Amino acid sequence: MQIKKIFQNKLISKNAKLKLYFSVIRPVVTYACETWILKETITNRLMVFERKILRKILGPTYENGSWRIKTNEELDKLIKHENIINFARAQRLGWYGHIETMQDTRMVRAIYAWKPISKRPMGRPQIRWEDDVKKDIQKLKVPNCKTLVQDRGRWKWLGRPKLCTRSCRAALRRNKAVL
Repeated sequence: MQIKKIFQNKLISKNAKLKLYFSVIRPVVTYACETWILKETITNRLMVFERKILRKILGPTYENGSWRIKTNEELDKLIKHENIINFARAQRLGWYGHIETMQDTRMVRAIYAWKPISKRPMGRPQIRWEDDVKKDIQKLKVPNCKTLVQDRGRWKWLGRPKLCTRSCRAALRRNKAVL
């Protein structure tokens, strides 16, 4: 049976369809997202993809005697702000923490720490993976992340899929003394 037919099937509950999306489809779509640089075009395409699937799963809303599709804000509330972009960012922060805690002799760590001898080309510099990760860390307003990475429990809590949401920022402000 095709996925599209499963999502349109009225005999399957919405919760089962959402579980299918979060456990099968999203991991396939975000495979290796730890290494992605989230440019605006990629971000927009992923959000459109996710909203299209969520609208297919959740269906229209009956309001004031007529049917209408759910708005982006309604979809965001229904998935509790755990969208595909925040998921990819959380995965990326997890990978960053893993690299930072690696021994210097590991190949991945050596490649990460390597700085090329040549200069970058003229013009606007391309966004690097490390720059994107640092931007995510700055959004979370994390002081001295290099030391925080060494404490795996706190770092893992920081990289939850609710990255960059109001509740996460409020929790970070409350726990600032802990961080």
